[in-house]
Amino acid sequence: MKAREITRAAIYGRVSTDGQTVDNQLRELRMVAERNGWQIVEEFIDKGISGAKGREQRPAFDALWKGAVRREFDVVMVWAVDRLGRSLSHLVNFLSEIHAKKVDLFIHQQGIDTTTPAGKALFGVMGVFAEFERSMIQERVRSGINRVRAAGQRWGRRTIEESDPASCAKILELRRQGLGMASIGKQVGVSSRTVWRLLQGVETSSQVAVSTVVTSILYNGSVRAPIDSSD
Repeated sequence: MKAREITRAAIYGRVSTDGQTVDNQLRELRMVAERNGWQIVEEFIDKGISGAKGREQRPAFDALWKGAVRREFDVVMVWAVDRLGRSLSHLVNFLSEIHAKKVDLFIHQQGIDTTTPAGKALFGVMGVFAEFERSMIQERVRSGINRVRAAGQRWGRRTIEESDPASCAKILELRRQGLGMASIGKQVGVSSRTVWRLLQGVETSSQVAVSTVVTSILYNGSVRAPIDSSD
């Protein structure tokens, strides 16, 4: 008979201030792991860090996330859902990631255990929340654009031509001196991409202007178009 595989568990604890302790969180979660026969392989603790902060500002949570991606454990244990984070988008991203790696989640206070069939329904609902979050963001962006346009204002970042004409003049002068775009960018303090975009715009405008003048001269009869002598 095949021996039952031991479930590897990782505990995550967090407190918002240095004066608080995670001892109560850890004690309860260790007892749950013992009752379920789970082996605790690592404990990740963030102290004095708000749950509103992102993954990159919570080193233990970031390490937990990376460990889940590497399948170093089978289930993540946490005292309450707000220990994972206070942002819906952050929470949904984390749940999506561990679900994709087939890592389960146990949340003590909310009674969520995705190692059970009933608990796995959470991952089905998670997709609904993710779609809801995306829709809300898109709607806020559209509303913002419409509000700005209704007020007669321009939407988006101002171009360098609008915000810094002096730098534009310096870019053109340096280009006339034969400098490359990277060198120009360093001297002016802008990216080479900004330099390229400005020069492209100037070149295009010059070509259009020349074409317009030539066409006007030809069709107004000031200068006759050359006749093909081969006819």
